[in-house]
Amino acid sequence: MYPQEMVTPMQAELTAAGFQDLHSAQEVDNAIKAEGTTLVVVNSVCGCAARNARPGAKMSLQGAKKPDHLITVFAGVDKDAVDAARQHMFPFPPSSPSMALFKNGELVHMLERHHIEGRPAEMIAENLQDAYNEFC
Repeated sequence: MYPQEMVTPMQAELTAAGFQDLHSAQEVDNAIKAEGTTLVVVNSVCGCAARNARPGAKMSLQGAKKPDHLITVFAGVDKDAVDAARQHMFPFPPSSPSMALFKNGELVHMLERHHIEGRPAEMIAENLQDAYNEFC
């Protein structure tokens, strides 16, 4: 468990952009199963990957198409919420940060940590925007 004073600014970076910060498995299940498209960001304190993941997720929303719902869970903080999100991301192994796009509850696009780490935020945003153009 990370100290809340460390996590709060990282959570705020996404919630200020319109992401709903979820804390329970039931909230996550309901959000992912909602009609339409849902982007799930598994947030992380990992500086090497998360420092570009959050800006990339925010930049991805600047295009014409975007998901209907935006949610985030925080690895190492909200265990039940993160576990629920990862169950929906099966067969992909757990990684954080990570991002998944769901359409009507079905996983349609996945960015694992190895797709994020070492890549600039612009590249992450472009990858997500391509998925939005296809599925949103």
